[in-house]
Amino acid sequence: MRKTSAAFAITFAYMLHLPLAAWAGDPLPRAKPEEVGMSTERLVLIGKAVNAEIAAGQLPGAVVGIARRGKLVYFEAFGFRDKAAGEPMTTDAIFGIASMTKPMVAVAALQLYDQGKLLMDDPLAKYFPKFADMKVAVLDAKKENIVELVPARSITILDLFRHTSGLSYGSSGTTVLHKMYPASSNIASETMTGAELLDRLSSLPLPYQPGTVWEYGLGLDVLGLVIESITEQSLGQYLQDNVWTPLGMVDTGFIIPADKVARYARELPNDPTTGRPQSAPSRTEKRKFECGGGCAVSTAGDYLRFAFMLVNKGRYGDARILSRKTVEYMLSNQLGPDVRNQVGITSPTQHDYGFGLSVAVRTTPGIVGGSGSVGEFSWAGAYGTWWWGDPREELAVVWMVNTPGSPSIRRKLMQVIRALVNQAIID
Repeated sequence: MRKTSAAFAITFAYMLHLPLAAWAGDPLPRAKPEEVGMSTERLVLIGKAVNAEIAAGQLPGAVVGIARRGKLVYFEAFGFRDKAAGEPMTTDAIFGIASMTKPMVAVAALQLYDQGKLLMDDPLAKYFPKFADMKVAVLDAKKENIVELVPARSITILDLFRHTSGLSYGSSGTTVLHKMYPASSNIASETMTGAELLDRLSSLPLPYQPGTVWEYGLGLDVLGLVIESITEQSLGQYLQDNVWTPLGMVDTGFIIPADKVARYARELPNDPTTGRPQSAPSRTEKRKFECGGGCAVSTAGDYLRFAFMLVNKGRYGDARILSRKTVEYMLSNQLGPDVRNQVGITSPTQHDYGFGLSVAVRTTPGIVGGSGSVGEFSWAGAYGTWWWGDPREELAVVWMVNTPGSPSIRRKLMQVIRALVNQAIID
């Protein structure tokens, strides 16, 4: 029976043009670290550091996946998937990935770009005419009152990708204007449908002229609704058919099905920093819309496939997800000197980075607060998850954890993991 099952897996993997290792629970074929220029001895330091943080009560558990030169060299689980229940962490644990949803939605939209169905300078009003007559608010000196409304230039599709649309998160600022906007993608999807979100956003004044300021916001949520408009499919169905299934991402979606709920990685009951109760949003209940800005769930293995695909210039196995030139475009800095760059406000560990199409992009070997390569790209999720790709080193890394509070702990761990992964590169 085992031989028959193995033969079926091999045949099915071949039919889908996926690496066989995917059917053994690994996202990529394994290799010894030294075979791809990394040190086994140095990689051990990752486990020591993560276990020390778990022992200190800073996080319940974590999963780390590292791939280099197309091979999986590190795929380990630490601590607890559910500490209160005494359930150990497993590499197939499912996490709420929050804003790590955004790059997947960007890839989906870029597939439509590859097909000529979506252009970067398309006005948003082409798809949703209610955005044709937007206004920009002029605030008083204390930023407490709107004193004037002036015509806005068109919001473009490019603006949605790179967070220059003005459709900001309410949590991205403290002005009277920010208070009018939904605080996050998660809150938006819990309180309104996609159509209601579009009605809300199109009725609000913008905080600045589109194309002039990078400010984190709802652009990828709106882009997800553009995808639905073009494809006449739900965002989740389009991603399932065109991104997740071709990549073998079997545990990624907008909801955790009942038969997988036991694999959900739970947060600590209390924030280790403040001692206050903490909780992440439910991942088992359907939202009012599938928000492209932050509502997906995934595993370390699934997301490592996605990250490797981008490092590998749009290809995973024999599956071509994006064209090479479009991947290069996605991973290039899109913020010119005329755009005020506020990436470091949202992501302090990426201060002085540029920004591509949904991901931060490193533009200099120095100045930034950590080792890495020019051309490295990354983005994080609000509950502690993080990933990066480094094309120069042919490296993809995924860090999965559930720490919804404690931003200082999240920042520290991101810096520690980056340092420990990069120090293990020996060739």
